[in-house]
Amino acid sequence: MIKVLEIAFTGYPVKDMARARAFYEGALGLKPANVWGETWTEYEVGAATLALGCMEGWKPSSEGPSVALEVEDFDAAIAVLKKAGAKFTLEPIDSPVCRLAVVCDPDGNGLTIHKRKAHAHAAGEACGH
Repeated sequence: MIKVLEIAFTGYPVKDMARARAFYEGALGLKPANVWGETWTEYEVGAATLALGCMEGWKPSSEGPSVALEVEDFDAAIAVLKKAGAKFTLEPIDSPVCRLAVVCDPDGNGLTIHKRKAHAHAAGEACGH
């Protein structure tokens, strides 16, 4: 049996690294941790790494997996994304344990904006969307 220690990184394919970086660094406020030219950029997000890759054969999709970014201020994050012209595939919703919305990055990859409710965070409950 393989012993998996952690998820090393989450990778998103992009078609245009400059355009993708403008979104992730501008609208989302992420700071690049590692950059390898126009092919790979990594962002440290808490204990996780989000990587953008611009490589032949790796295609963006709104139908694939999605990473959920836990934000400090959900309403402010939604306002920034709307001002930036982000396309929402799921408008903000409330569940018993969280608030969330799904936007597309400039290449169409789904990106969940997420905020656990205080009681759910304390109890360790997952949103499960």
